[in-house]
Amino acid sequence: MLMLRGYVHSEILADHRVKPPTATDRVPQEILEGGPVIDARAGKAQGLSVPDHRLVLTFDDGPDPEWTPKVLDVLKKHDAHAVFFVTGTMASRHPGLVRRMVDEGHEIGLHTFNHPDLALQSRARIDRELSQNQLALTGAAGIRTSLFRPPYSSFAAAMDNSTWPVTEYIGSRGYITVLNNTDSEDWKRPGVDEIVRRATPENGEGAIVLMHDSGGDRSQTVAALSRFLPELKEKGYRFENLTEALDAPSAHSEVTGPDLWTGKAWTFLVQAAERTTDALVAGLAVIGTLVIARFVMMLLLAGAHARRVRRRNFRWGPPVTEPVTVLVPAYNEAKCIENTVRSLMASDHPIEILVIDDGSTDGTAGIVQAMGLPNVRVIRQLNAGKPAALNRGLANARHDIVVMMDGDTVFEPSTVRELVQPFGDPKVGAVAGNAKVGNKDSLIGAWQHIEYVMGFNLDRRMYDILGCMPTIPGAVGAFRRSALEPIGGMSDDTLAEDTDVTMALHRAGWRVVYAENARAWTEAPESVQQLWSQRYRWSYGTMQAIWKHRRSVIEKGPSGRFGRVGLPFVSLFMVVAPLLAPLIDVFLLYGVVFGPTRKTIVAWLGVLALQAVCAAYAFRLDRERMSHLVSLPLQQLLYRQLMYVVLLQSWITALTGGRLRWQKLRRTGVVEAPVDGVIPQQRVRGSEDRRPVA
Repeated sequence: MLMLRGYVHSEILADHRVKPPTATDRVPQEILEGGPVIDARAGKAQGLSVPDHRLVLTFDDGPDPEWTPKVLDVLKKHDAHAVFFVTGTMASRHPGLVRRMVDEGHEIGLHTFNHPDLALQSRARIDRELSQNQLALTGAAGIRTSLFRPPYSSFAAAMDNSTWPVTEYIGSRGYITVLNNTDSEDWKRPGVDEIVRRATPENGEGAIVLMHDSGGDRSQTVAALSRFLPELKEKGYRFENLTEALDAPSAHSEVTGPDLWTGKAWTFLVQAAERTTDALVAGLAVIGTLVIARFVMMLLLAGAHARRVRRRNFRWGPPVTEPVTVLVPAYNEAKCIENTVRSLMASDHPIEILVIDDGSTDGTAGIVQAMGLPNVRVIRQLNAGKPAALNRGLANARHDIVVMMDGDTVFEPSTVRELVQPFGDPKVGAVAGNAKVGNKDSLIGAWQHIEYVMGFNLDRRMYDILGCMPTIPGAVGAFRRSALEPIGGMSDDTLAEDTDVTMALHRAGWRVVYAENARAWTEAPESVQQLWSQRYRWSYGTMQAIWKHRRSVIEKGPSGRFGRVGLPFVSLFMVVAPLLAPLIDVFLLYGVVFGPTRKTIVAWLGVLALQAVCAAYAFRLDRERMSHLVSLPLQQLLYRQLMYVVLLQSWITALTGGRLRWQKLRRTGVVEAPVDGVIPQQRVRGSEDRRPVA
């Protein structure tokens, strides 16, 4: 649709070159000295003139949606006819005006499709310009015409060795070439008086008058026409179509059958392209506003969050020192589970560890039992899914505060302690930790690292201030059992059980906050296929959760705050905005190829700079090295496209009622337990870790 729109707006394949005048020795003398109408159809060219006291008004370059109706109104008021030489681009875009011209008795002539200088074009291009111009005319009014005016034409006396062969060829195709012998030069906008003076022929002579109903501000043309018509009618002039003035047969012929439907199909597609492009431009404006608003809000609110929690006297409440239970649901985590458990054993907060083996077939439970660690219990169950495993853990937990994590995640020694301190506030029902990518040394890992720091954690700071945190990350989160039990624990209604339970807690009136120092290191997907599977599940699960909790929008009281603020924000920024975001890249590509190239690149670089500022600020808040931001431009060009397609697939799945099951990601165990609070470098993987994922 954009390509078609660009074509009919002369942004694609347009040729604005104009050939300078050449010699005239090959032009017949009778043409140079003849009238402005050149008929070369019979093999012998002749120049025809309009009889005295007859004027043929001609208008070039239209139809224009603003000025052509005004010209038609003036002509109708004074009962005058004219010839409109329309371009295919304008006729395709405004077919209703062409129909009005025909219905009101005016004649139509061709002015090419894209308005190139035909003296510089091949015969194939000339044929295409004519046929496509006729196609547009057929689609708009159901007619063909035998009248033609070449762009950049002048008087017959100005015909030269470059333009004459074109005129001969046009005549061989059955067209009459219509030039002019009275040029109003209205395109110069010399003033109404001057336009009237230049358009008036001398001594009652007949004339073909050149005016324009498009190509810029034509207010002077309309005003001059309102004076010109009555004044010359008083002098005995008649304003007629060309064929009326020459007493010739009509230039129009009716089109029927397949040719008519082809023309109608063309104008229908052009109109669809126009409407689609208008919608895309509106969508671009919306997404541009959303992106900028989101970035500004993240910068302001994330900064406010950091200042609040980093104040020297800031306290959530009394220090939380009682033991907590850590739940580790595990399904075939043999490569990761030992690192996970050892990182928990290094915790500086008293904990009990429950590893819930959800029907693993790779000996996950046996690995944990063989470690023989105190305060570590293994619970086995048949495979029932992560929500069921977490609920089994909740039922067996000995403490009221429960920390939940993934089986491929490692904690720092202070993570649990930092994660549970917000429970000093009795209104807090859940806490989101700071999930980080542990395997960020690969390109795809670095991209996800940027996304986690900027897209997730910066967002969580903002949502914390707004009081509508949408998700407790599955990799690192803490809950009060007393908050979970009334809502039924972890639900398997959606594929995003962490988002689902967070929204349910909001609706139950609990406060959900973010603990920036509760860092957890998780193993991010290392292949495009694994990343696709994970984000597809996240996106679809988020949509399910939004739909499940849609009634929160109409709930009242403190529990309805999430519905009034959080749900619209989540829907707007996590579902709608990413769906429209590709428009930025679509118009970037379009603008770079078809123009305006410089403005397009500057605009896109401006958006990238704004993202870079937010990313740098997020990295500074999280005390991350800035070196990983080197891959940010590439992330915007490649990684985001993948996320767009994933979201689109999620939308299709949701709208078609498709079902999506949990998909287990293959883990490698590259993220090891922290040593003195520092995550070690990834170890080198063997060839078995580089096998393709089924």
